[in-house]
Amino acid sequence: MVEVAVEKGVYRGLGLARHEGQVVFVPRGLPGDRIRARIESVSRGYVRGGIETLLEGGPGRRPSPCPYVPRCGGCVYQELSYAEQLRLKEAILRETLVRAGVAWEGDLPVAGSPEMGWRMRCSFHAEQGEEDLRLGLHEEASHRVVDLERCLQISERMNRAMRDLLTGLRGRPGIARTVRGVDLAESLDGSRLVACLEGPVTAGEAAGLAALDRGAPGLTGLGAMAEGRGRRRFVLLSGEPHVHAEVRGLRLRSHVRSFFQANRFLLGRLVDEVVGHVDPGGPVLDLYAGVGLFAIPLGARGDRVVGLELNATAVEDAAHNARAHRLEHVRFRCADVLAGMAQCHVQPEERIVLDPPRTGAGPAVVDAVAARRPAAIVYVSCDPPTLARDLQRLRGLGYRADAVSALDLFPDTFHVETIVRLRPA
Repeated sequence: MVEVAVEKGVYRGLGLARHEGQVVFVPRGLPGDRIRARIESVSRGYVRGGIETLLEGGPGRRPSPCPYVPRCGGCVYQELSYAEQLRLKEAILRETLVRAGVAWEGDLPVAGSPEMGWRMRCSFHAEQGEEDLRLGLHEEASHRVVDLERCLQISERMNRAMRDLLTGLRGRPGIARTVRGVDLAESLDGSRLVACLEGPVTAGEAAGLAALDRGAPGLTGLGAMAEGRGRRRFVLLSGEPHVHAEVRGLRLRSHVRSFFQANRFLLGRLVDEVVGHVDPGGPVLDLYAGVGLFAIPLGARGDRVVGLELNATAVEDAAHNARAHRLEHVRFRCADVLAGMAQCHVQPEERIVLDPPRTGAGPAVVDAVAARRPAAIVYVSCDPPTLARDLQRLRGLGYRADAVSALDLFPDTFHVETIVRLRPA
């Protein structure tokens, strides 16, 4: 055991402390905490310690509003007041930008969100326990599932549907053993709710799950990912697979299997920030375009947009959204980003919107983007470390950040959404 004081928070919900000069990372350690920690692992340059006893809480430490903390790994900041969460995320983001060579001197407040019911999309894991099926999120640093009666991140309607589906699956143990998870997607206005069952389910087993919707009256659609002939495909079991959201007066359709931003309260603000960072006039290349969350509003503003997206289901949604708003000058291609860029001619005054997955764009994509010499790059990221890596590379390729904004799309978690605009130096 060692007694340490947490100096600051670092990414992934860790507190950084020191003991006799040695760096100690403490999961769920908050700035100002005084902790008696047990050493759990030793690595070169640092050790990792778990909280054995909280001797004194730092500023803003609170009793968690969620009864599953700290066992559930879904929310690492539930024990920190929301105002302090936003300050902590700003500090972590600033330090990350400095490491990337972006010494941002201006204001960088993280725009906040209501803490409860913010998720429109979520994925719950299923696990067959010794006595019954469990449905929920993983324990921290484990693949064991915490069975959740209620998750504070989602709406009451989604919570009811989750429990109704679990009850239905428990009544079909033979089929339920093949289910590995449940994805839920809700419309922004709460009018639609669709579930998709995940797992190595055969087409025959999927058909046997169709009756689950009768026990979950809140669902407007139910589907499953079925396996057969070496490939996985979505099978609609009942209802309709799409939900909708309206942003900037534009109605956007998204399939339960399409990626879409999760925070219902900050969705419009996110789109406003990205569109506002893209100067009007000239062509736009939207990479990782999804269902057209940014491309459709940019097109509605009058920009010519080409969106590249690898997920065919999302491309179908995006094309539908462009047709619905009669945006003939907005086109989408189902393609890997690198291959798709190679097929798109470089145009004068091109602007690029880059919204990669959590793993970031990576060196190959960053190099290909910079090689096009766009007039501006608007990088959207939910992961500060991969953002820092890619910004550092873009800096070496001659691009400098001239605008940064941040949104707390993921309250109580360690994620933070950042929008950075870069121009040629």
